[in-house]
Amino acid sequence: MFSIIIPVYNRPDEVEELLESLAGQTFQDEFEIVIIEDGSTLPCADIVEKHSKKLNINYITKPNTGRSDSRNVGMKMTKGDYFIFFDSDCIIPSGYLQTVDSQLKTDYSDCFGGPDSEHPSFTVMQKAVNYAMTSFWTTGGIRGGKVNLEKFKPRTFNMGFSREVYNKVGGFNDMYGEDIDLSIRIQRAGFTVKLYRDAFVWHKRRVNIKRFYRQVNIFGQARVNLYKLYPESLKAVHALPAVCVTGLTIVIILAFAVSRLWLLLPAAYILLLFCDALLKTKSLKISALAVLTSAIQIVGYGLGFIKSFIFKILLRQGLENAETLKRKYK
Repeated sequence: MFSIIIPVYNRPDEVEELLESLAGQTFQDEFEIVIIEDGSTLPCADIVEKHSKKLNINYITKPNTGRSDSRNVGMKMTKGDYFIFFDSDCIIPSGYLQTVDSQLKTDYSDCFGGPDSEHPSFTVMQKAVNYAMTSFWTTGGIRGGKVNLEKFKPRTFNMGFSREVYNKVGGFNDMYGEDIDLSIRIQRAGFTVKLYRDAFVWHKRRVNIKRFYRQVNIFGQARVNLYKLYPESLKAVHALPAVCVTGLTIVIILAFAVSRLWLLLPAAYILLLFCDALLKTKSLKISALAVLTSAIQIVGYGLGFIKSFIFKILLRQGLENAETLKRKYK
């Protein structure tokens, strides 16, 4: 039986949409849903009660301790043999569980991850953010796209693994990048990790520019934390945003000190993003906004990476070394 685990913090409207999508699954076998209310001031108890007639829901409330601890609490309360994790801002296609079940029967993996995509009902901003987070020209396809510049690592917006994995490897560590950390530990323990491309979810993501910037800035910082734990995990694609930010700074200086022709370089990249987004979205409005969200994604991540690299690697402040991290996150 599948056990679907969903941490929630002040997202009753999102939980409503998520549960509605789970109620529409074509999967015929039984599955359970474990919702962990992480100290919310806007609880979703009424939403859960409304859907409990159609769905097998275990609703858990606890003080606010963060998403990693919430998922760990949820796993302890499950009955299933295979855990599946969603973020509360996801909507699940009706054939999702059927697809995962078929994949596990024909191409079994101890741990899997799936891509995320946009739903036609999403707002212009949500679609622009989706482009920024999934395009090859912004993230290198590392979030489960068709082209990938690093070995795939499942993310908790769409991730699953067996109870056997949990019993041997344990749960999520309390850190930024906790899903990548767990994926690495699962691989190191000798378990199989695969991408199920057809098991996608519709991911609403952040719809506020300020929150989106903060999110990607944290992603950049998290990558350095992961490097401290697993030096081999840092690939060239992870440093590209930092390189872009550094390069852009140099180009701007050269444009004012030497020649305005240097500005043709970022202009060409902006044109590339716009044309690629237009080809994919067929919308001038989304494409124009996608240029902005892509810039936020690259600059936010790049600055977070640079800041964390300077303080934690060069100046050796905060997290001293890998052993310190391992003790902290065990």
